[in-house]
Amino acid sequence: MSGVRIGIDFDNTIICYDEVFSAVAQQRGLIRDGWLAAKSEIRDHLRSQPGGEVAWQGLQGWVYGKGIRDATIFSGVRDFLAACRLANASVCIVSHKTKFGHQDPDRTDLREAARGWMRSAGLLDAPDSAFTADNVHFEGTLAAKVDRLARLELDIFIDDLVDVFEQPHFPQQTRPILFGSADTRFKSCATWVDVKNEVFPA
Repeated sequence: MSGVRIGIDFDNTIICYDEVFSAVAQQRGLIRDGWLAAKSEIRDHLRSQPGGEVAWQGLQGWVYGKGIRDATIFSGVRDFLAACRLANASVCIVSHKTKFGHQDPDRTDLREAARGWMRSAGLLDAPDSAFTADNVHFEGTLAAKVDRLARLELDIFIDDLVDVFEQPHFPQQTRPILFGSADTRFKSCATWVDVKNEVFPA
C-alpha cells in the first residue's frame, strides 16, 4: 500500500466525545445522572423530546467547542498513523464542521478548537506529526466535504457516518471504510486495529 492516499474524518472517527457528551448532558439535566451513553444515544434521546433538537444543537456546539479539551483520541489511531508513515502513505483529514455551532451564544470557533485539540494531542504541526495545516480540511456542508474528497483523489476514506458514502457524488475511485458501526453495503471496522488490518494486511 505504499503511496496510497488516505482521508480520515475527524469528529467521532479520530476524536471520541462520548464521555464529554455524557458528563455535560448530565450537568445540564438533559439525561439522568449516571447514564454513560454514547453520543448517538444522547442525540436520539434528546431529539425524541419536545424542544430536543435545540437542546441537542446547544449541547453539541459546546462539546465541539469549549468542551473539546476533555475529549480523547480513539485507541489505535496513533498506531494506524504510524503504519501510514512506514508505508509512505499520505494522510489527510476531511471533516464536515461549521465554523460556529448552532445555539452557541459565545460563537466559539469550532475549527480552531479542533486544531487546538489536534496540536495538544501531537497530531498537528509538530515535527513528527501526521498532519499539517495544508492537509486538514474543514467544510461547511456535507456536499462540500464530498466535493473535497473528489478533488483530493483519495484511494481510501474512513468515516463513522454512512451518510457520507451514500452521497451520489461520492467518488467511485475512493474505497469507503465505515468506522465504529456496521453496514453490509460498506466495509465496516469496529476499531482502529481493524482499520489498520484492513488497510495494511500482514
